[in-house]
Amino acid sequence: MTTFITRVIGAARLDSNTYETVEADHNATGQALAVVVLASAGLGLGWTGLQPGRFGAVLALTLVSIAGWITWALLTYVIGTRFFAEPQTRTDPGELLRVLGFAAAPGLLGVLGLVPGLGPTVTAVAFLWLLAAMVVAVQHALDFTSPLRAFGVCATRWTIFVATFWVIGIFFAPTVS
Repeated sequence: MTTFITRVIGAARLDSNTYETVEADHNATGQALAVVVLASAGLGLGWTGLQPGRFGAVLALTLVSIAGWITWALLTYVIGTRFFAEPQTRTDPGELLRVLGFAAAPGLLGVLGLVPGLGPTVTAVAFLWLLAAMVVAVQHALDFTSPLRAFGVCATRWTIFVATFWVIGIFFAPTVS
C-alpha cells in the first residue's frame, strides 16, 4: 500500500522517476486502474455533489473514465509511435495504460469540489493539472526528449477525441423542428 500511495503522490507531483518506475512495472496496471477509478470518483463527487440520486452519475462517469483511459492509451500509442516517434521511442500499450492511469492522480483533488464555492475552481485546476501530468506521462512512456513533442501527441489525441464526438453529435443529435 505504501508503494501505491507513494506512486500516486509522485505522479501528482509530476515526478519523472515515478513515471519511469510505473512504466517499467508490469504489475502496476491494476494500480493504474485504481487511480483512474478513484480520480474519476473524486471528480464526479466534486462535480455533482452529495445530493440524492447523484451516485448514478458518479458511477457512469467512472465507467466512462475507464473506457476513456483504455481508448486514450491505445490512441496515444498509435499517434506517438507512428506520427511523433523519435529514434529512441520504444513502448507498448501496457506501458501507456500504466503511466496514463497514474497521470489521473490530480483528479483525486476533485473531491474538494464538495467544499461550497470551490467546485468550478477545483475542477478547472484539476483538469489543467491532469493535462500537465498526461504530458509528463507521455514524454516518459514514449521516451521523448522534449515535452513539446509529448504535448503534440496529447493535443492531437484531444483533437481526434473532440472531432469524433462532434461527428457523433451531428448524426445522433435530435433535430429541432
